[in-house]
Amino acid sequence: MKQALRIAAQLVLYVPLMALIGYFSTAPRFSALPEGQALVRLSFIHAAERKQECRRRTPEELAKMAPNMRAPLDCPRERAALLVELEIDGKTVLRREVQPSGLKRDGNATVYQRVPLPAGRHRIVARLRDRAEGDFNYSKEETLELGPGRALLIDFVASKGGFVFRT
Repeated sequence: MKQALRIAAQLVLYVPLMALIGYFSTAPRFSALPEGQALVRLSFIHAAERKQECRRRTPEELAKMAPNMRAPLDCPRERAALLVELEIDGKTVLRREVQPSGLKRDGNATVYQRVPLPAGRHRIVARLRDRAEGDFNYSKEETLELGPGRALLIDFVASKGGFVFRT
């Protein structure tokens, strides 16, 4: 008798819980993008070039140093800030200078930006400068067809020559 009562009590508790979980697994409907929209995501981590060149220490400087510290080159650790630009259909939607991480500003810089746009054909240009001064040293331009609800990921891989566009 106790066993049948226990099973009945469990059913009284579990059935409404299962119905609630079943309802919320299908409703309310959630969409990360409004109807007819696509998404461009710019996301990467990159270490820029050093802000200053290494310099050779003079023999006098080396003589003043402890023997185990006599490295012939003095290389400052600080890295340059990244300058990132994203242009869609001739309009600049992102232009950001990203500082390197770390106490000494010697780490990677992290970029993440979401840009929703109407679905359709778009000309996308991504540019990056990872040195202290000068023009952009990485650039990529593509014309892509983005369907509703689709996403384009723009990554940066220096070993592959720069920007990589993935749909």
